[in-house]
Amino acid sequence: MTTPFSQTRIDQLLHDMEIDDLNHASIRQIGAIARTMEQETGQEYIHFEMGIPGLPPSAIGVEAEIDALRRGVASKYPDIEGIADLKTEASRFVKAFINTDIAPKGCIPTTGSMQGVFAAFMLCTQLDPSRDTILYLDPGFPVQKMQAAVIGARTASFDVADHRGADALRAKLEQMLSSGRICCLIYSNPNNPSWMCLTDDELRVIGELATKYDVVVIEDLAYMTMDFRRPLGRPYQPPFQPTVSRYTDNYILMLSGSKMFSYAGQRIAVACISDTLFHRSYPTLAARYGISRFGAVYAYDMLYTLSSGVSHSAQCALAAMMRAATDGRYAFVDDVREYARRTARIKDIMLAHGFNITYDRDLDEPVSDGLFFTIGYHDMEGGTLLRQLLYHGITGIVLSTTGSSRQGIRACCSTMQEHHYPLLDQRCRLFAQNNPV
Repeated sequence: MTTPFSQTRIDQLLHDMEIDDLNHASIRQIGAIARTMEQETGQEYIHFEMGIPGLPPSAIGVEAEIDALRRGVASKYPDIEGIADLKTEASRFVKAFINTDIAPKGCIPTTGSMQGVFAAFMLCTQLDPSRDTILYLDPGFPVQKMQAAVIGARTASFDVADHRGADALRAKLEQMLSSGRICCLIYSNPNNPSWMCLTDDELRVIGELATKYDVVVIEDLAYMTMDFRRPLGRPYQPPFQPTVSRYTDNYILMLSGSKMFSYAGQRIAVACISDTLFHRSYPTLAARYGISRFGAVYAYDMLYTLSSGVSHSAQCALAAMMRAATDGRYAFVDDVREYARRTARIKDIMLAHGFNITYDRDLDEPVSDGLFFTIGYHDMEGGTLLRQLLYHGITGIVLSTTGSSRQGIRACCSTMQEHHYPLLDQRCRLFAQNNPV
């Protein structure tokens, strides 16, 4: 079998990195293999493994950050709860695009959503000694399970695609939450990697059961308004971003600058904690920290010990971008719509060569095109598929690393440039020739 990259060399690299099974390989490991092969051969890979912005950062943010640095903020520690401007603008942004009221006090900047979620995991697992388990509505972001392993938390999960619709989801969640061990649950919406989007009916179920079983919902909105089938992203105009915050007070909304504003390099996000949860007191927290309120412990104990605050200038940038979006001066959704166009082109090429979309349906309609998508090849096992793709100069991560119950690969369109499309077509054609059905 002739392939663009040496099978023997790739197998050696996998062996040297102690990767016996690609079903357990991380995003960073796959990227390292591809970069090594690129350096050794002078040929480039089609990089589907890394979910990074593929668009220029918002000029509004860049200019605001430069101005902040010129004003000398680099020499000043920001308040651990965040600068007042960002807290105000985050509160306005949530109202404008999600139609949820959260006081500025509960909008706390974090060093990216990853840190915000990690801090939430740490805190939620300390609220009640009998509740030591984090529930993942999979498929999801693999690193979030690594975070649980780092703090020694127990985990539970299920593939939400196998339980879509309000009735099916209610039955499964009742089964999981009735154990009394779940302290918090997490999901992304739109979903990374499948790009499925939970409906209002499904979010109502999650919210009602979170209240019934006193579970904190961590709603990761890294890709909010990116269900491009809907006219989302118009400030103060319906339809608004679907959210669990309409159906429970037990929630944290994670808003990230990384994908919405292509501001990933500055590591800036905001954890928006409901007013009720922010002020709620827990005896366990009082005994451990001398402070009982959820929001105060989140900021003054969790985030303080993790990073002692968030980059001052990046907070100024995010505040400016949120302000411009809320005021209707910056249509950020128009920028990120480019991801849907790229994914549609990629899917057309791969489908023409025998690949399939692993998560192809979103209840009764086709899944939206967006930043991420999922691919399979007939009945090929996920790890085997990724190895074959690596031989043919295409990366990705195996869906099993996301908690998926299906065979296939998670792919991201963000690094695609115009010259990559004919290259992808060529490599997929060769892949199909080398792997006849």
